[in-house]
Amino acid sequence: MGKFVINGGKKLKGAVEVRGAKNDALVIFASALLTSETVHISRVPEIEDIKRMSEILDKLGVGVDRSGYGKYKITADKIKTTAIDKEIAKRLRASIVLTAPLLVRMGRVDFPHPGGCVIGERPIDVFLDGYKALGASIDYKDGAYSVRAKKLHGNKFVFGSVSVTGTESMMMAAALAQGDTILKNCACEPEVESLAEFLNSCGAKISGAGTPKITIKGVRKLSGGKHTTIPDRIEAGSFLILGSILGDPIKVKKCNPEHLDSLLNVLQKSGANIKIGKNSVEVSSSKLKSVGIKTKEYPGFPTDLQAPLCVLLTQAEGQALVHETIYEGRLNWTDELKRMGADVLTLDPHRIEIRGSKKLRGREIESPDIRAGMAYMIAALCAEGQSTIDNVYQIDRGYEKIEERLQKIGADIRRI
Repeated sequence: MGKFVINGGKKLKGAVEVRGAKNDALVIFASALLTSETVHISRVPEIEDIKRMSEILDKLGVGVDRSGYGKYKITADKIKTTAIDKEIAKRLRASIVLTAPLLVRMGRVDFPHPGGCVIGERPIDVFLDGYKALGASIDYKDGAYSVRAKKLHGNKFVFGSVSVTGTESMMMAAALAQGDTILKNCACEPEVESLAEFLNSCGAKISGAGTPKITIKGVRKLSGGKHTTIPDRIEAGSFLILGSILGDPIKVKKCNPEHLDSLLNVLQKSGANIKIGKNSVEVSSSKLKSVGIKTKEYPGFPTDLQAPLCVLLTQAEGQALVHETIYEGRLNWTDELKRMGADVLTLDPHRIEIRGSKKLRGREIESPDIRAGMAYMIAALCAEGQSTIDNVYQIDRGYEKIEERLQKIGADIRRI
C-alpha cells in the first residue's frame, strides 16, 4: 500500500503544475463507448483511478492504448460484454458513468453498486430514475443491477438533487436516444461543460451545459474525436491552500483561475496574498484569519476542497463553522486532525467548528479517501516533527506523483 514520511514545519517555494482533471478524464474515457471510432485523449493524469478505468474498459473488450505520457487512444468497435467488472467497480465510484454509454449503445448494462471513497451514502437512484424516464427497464438481484432498453426515447427529466455524474450520464444516454431530451436541475461543473463540448465535436447536439437546464437532440451515431482534459481544479485548489499556509511563495501553473472563484474568494478573505494570472495563481502565506465555509454545488465552495480548507482553518486566528452539505460522514476524517492537535468541535454529522491557530504535531495516520489523504499531507507539512501517512493508494487515486511535485517546492517527503 505504501507510506509517506513527512517532516513538517518548512516553508515552501517554487512552482507546481496542475495535471488534467481526474473527473473530466474518467467521463471522457466512458463517453468513448458511444462510438465505434477511435477517441484520442491527451493531458490524462497518470493516476490509479485512470488505471482502474482502463482495466474495466479492457475487460469490456474496448481497446485502450497508452500512446504516450498522458495520451490515450480508446476504440470501442468490438464491445464483447455489457457486464461491468464487479471487483474493480467496487473500488471505483466513477465506474457508474459507464452504464449510460453501454445502455444506449448495446441495449443493456449489468453492474454492481459502485464503491470508491468512504464518505457517506452515495445513492444511485438518480441514474436509475433517469434511465427509466428514457424508457429503460431495471432489475435488481443479488447486489447487481440489470438495465435494458431496445431503444431509448427522449423525455423531460428533473433531477431530484444536483448530481455531476448523473447529469453527465443522462447527457450521454440522451445523445443517442430517439427524439429530444430536456434535463432540469443539472450540475453546472466545468467537467459537465467539457463533456458536452467533446460530444458536440463528435456530432452530438447538446445545448445549455454549464446551466441548470440542458437540451439534447438525439442523433443516430457519433464519430470519433479528440479531447484535451481540462485542468484539475481540485488539485489546483489543494496547492493554493497549501501555499496560503506555507507558501514563500508558491506559483500554481497550468490551472484555470475561472474555475477557482469560490476558493479564491475564501482565501482572499482569510488574508492570503494572491496574484491571479491568465493560467496561474501565485500565493504566499501571511497571518491568516478564520473564514467559515458551506460546501455547495458549483459554483459554490466544492466539497472536495472541504478537507484541505479545514487544515488551513487550524492555522488561522479565530473560530469558523464548516458546514458540509453534500455528503454525510465526510467530516469524520477530522478525528485524526484532532489527534494532531487541532481544536475541532463536532456539532453534528454535517457541521464542525474549528478554533485556531493551533500548532499541529506529527503523527502516524491513515488516509481514508482521496481528499482527506491530501488534507493529511497538508497537515503533516504544517506540523512540528515527523508524520507517517499510510494507505497512500487513496492519494495516488487522485494525485499524480504528488510527493515528487511537492519535493520540487521544498517539501521534506519520501515514499516508502
